[in-house]
Amino acid sequence: VQLQASGGGLVQAGGSLRLSCETSGLTFSRYSMAWFRQAPGKEREFVSAIRSGGSTYYADSVKGRFTISRDNAKNTVYLHMNSLKLEDTAVYYCAASRTLILSSIRTFTQYDYWGQGTQVTVSS
Repeated sequence: VQLQASGGGLVQAGGSLRLSCETSGLTFSRYSMAWFRQAPGKEREFVSAIRSGGSTYYADSVKGRFTISRDNAKNTVYLHMNSLKLEDTAVYYCAASRTLILSSIRTFTQYDYWGQGTQVTVSS
């Protein structure tokens, strides 16, 4: 199983980016997918998730600014990030879970597979 995250970069505050996470080696349509992020010196935190059925979930800090989506035909999950803030700077990781429990959707230990991360840097 491989998860390949891409799309990170340097962007000014207020700008936008779209992250992609292309997967292989798993039956993508059956997996819940999520994005987490980790800033320097901080713990990994939940950003957003989308279940196999399409239900979406967001951290309060990104609600209304970020949108998660999936394309089962391309085995890919996306994170559209708008109105980026300095505090969004982090390494963003995608993750996959086959048996995700809704109550644990924000718990990184519930995910079976992880991508390598992509750096997002927001400048002033």
